[in-house]
Parts: sequence; structure tokens; C-alpha cells
Amino acid sequence: MKLATQDNGSPDGTLIVVSADGTRFLSATAIASTMQMALDNWPSAEPALRTLAARLAEGEGESATGFQYAAPLPRAWQWLDGSAFRSHGELMETLFGTEPPPAGRPLMYQGLSNQFLSATADVPLPREEDGIDFEGEYGIITDAVPMGVTPTQAMEHIKLIVQINDWSLRALAPVEMKTGFGWVQAKPACSVAPFAVTPDVLGDAWCDGRVHLPLSVDWNGKRFGDALGGVMEFGFHELVAHAASTRSLCAGTIIGSGTVSNSNFREIGSSCIAERRGIEMLDEGSARTSYMHFGDTVRMEARLSDGSLLFGAINQKVIKA
Repeated sequence: MKLATQDNGSPDGTLIVVSADGTRFLSATAIASTMQMALDNWPSAEPALRTLAARLAEGEGESATGFQYAAPLPRAWQWLDGSAFRSHGELMETLFGTEPPPAGRPLMYQGLSNQFLSATADVPLPREEDGIDFEGEYGIITDAVPMGVTPTQAMEHIKLIVQINDWSLRALAPVEMKTGFGWVQAKPACSVAPFAVTPDVLGDAWCDGRVHLPLSVDWNGKRFGDALGGVMEFGFHELVAHAASTRSLCAGTIIGSGTVSNSNFREIGSSCIAERRGIEMLDEGSARTSYMHFGDTVRMEARLSDGSLLFGAINQKVIKA
């Protein structure tokens, strides 16, 4: 089942169900007016939403051509971002001169959740010299998660899967890291692809709490990376259990994978510029790739084995605020 949020000018938009090919939709307002409302009432909302999805599969629905999508959750109660790809962590340690994390413990921080940009919105940022960078990620959205769940139990609380561009300002990150209190200035609002899908849509590509698909990233129209999402050191179910170890998680909690990264990054490319710069430092002694400039564009997409676009595409331009 594929869900989305229509941008109607309100803070939370309107919930719709979208056909598998993304060309048609049906309003879900009779079931839940917003995505958050559906997640708050998932046991009763899901069967009704699947009925709409079945009607779409039979050819019903309005055309989605020219449709204005918001992020699936334009604002959320909680956004937690992990860093679950070890190859990315090792490169960041090289770039920023930081120590590796304790073995067996996921990296995670709590980020800005009151705003998620749509997949096609321009991204206003104040200064190029802040080191503007994209970060291609996969993410999940939970229903209400009790405190103390095991990873196995946590798997049942993963209700939707999404694709995220976690914008970063790299020049500000090291300063904030040294405070030990986490990021504020270095992490502006994330962007999210238009469609949130239930795990069954991925078929075999959803396994062990991981998205086993390449995330294709283009910077200014040129392919930058095709890293595979299935090599997370910790699966999403383990990230959920980590986050819920000492507290419950509200319905609508979004958890990110961190930058999708593979150990063969020299062949397959990267999902962020900082990783490319880390590779250059290893191979050439210094970084030569610059961060983004105003007017630069980035596109991110994931496709199933049949070539169909899974989450829709993130396609954005950076502009001066």
C-alpha cells in the first residue's frame, strides 16, 4: 500500500492512498484526515486504507498528474536519525578526526521534526560556506512503540518505509559535535520523497529490517552514487529497539538509517559529498570536491527490480534563504 499527503496549505495536509504506479489516488479523509491520524489509529485505519488500495488496483481513482505532494508527514512528533552504515562512519571519522563509537551500540541523535520539506521544494539555506551537503537515506515510521521492546517485537511496529534527504551543513557539524550536546545549526529540515509504503510493497527487498535496494543519487544531473541499503550494521528493528530502550515512542516516530553507504564506495559511489571528500582524503591526501552551491540540484530515487519508482523521487534545488 502506498500513502501520501496532499499539500492543501495546512500544516499537516490531507491523507490520500496512491495507486502502485503513482498515477491515481483516492482521498482517505473518511478514514483519517491526516497521516498522523492514521498512524494514531493504525489497527482500524490500515484495513480501511487497504480497501482503498484495492479499489485503485481495480482501476478507480483520480489522476495524480500535476499533483502537489507534501512530505508524507509534513511535521512529526519525533525524528531520530541513526548512522547505521559502518563504511560511512569510518569515512566521517577520517574527515572529522573523531573516535569510532563503542562496539555494538547504534549511533543516533534526535533532530528537527516540526518541518519536513516536500520532495520538490527549493531548499533555502543561509550561506554556501556552511558546507551544504545532501545525505540520501532510507527511513521508517512507527506506530506507538512500548518501552523496552526487543528487536523482534520492534519489527511489528514498523508500519511505513520512506526515502529521506537529510540535509547537513558540514562546516558547522564539527563545532557542535565537540559540545557533546548534538546538532542544532548543522541540521536543517530534511526532505522526504512523496510516497510512504507499507513493508509488503518491497517484497523480498524488505528483509532483516533493511531495504535491499540501491539508492540512486544525481548531483547537478550527474550520477553520484548507487549505494545499496541492505548492508546496515543495525537493521531498522534494532534502531527502534535502541530508541525505545528507556522510553516509549509515539505513533509517527520517524527513524532514519543514516547515509546509505557501501564499503566498495570507490566503485559504487556515495550518497553524500562528505563521504566523497573522505575518500579523496584517503586516496589523495586532501579533499578536492566542494560542497553545494546555490542553484545546485540533487535527485534521489529508489526502484524495485521491475524498474518501478518506489517512493517517487526527491528532486530539489538549493537556494539562498
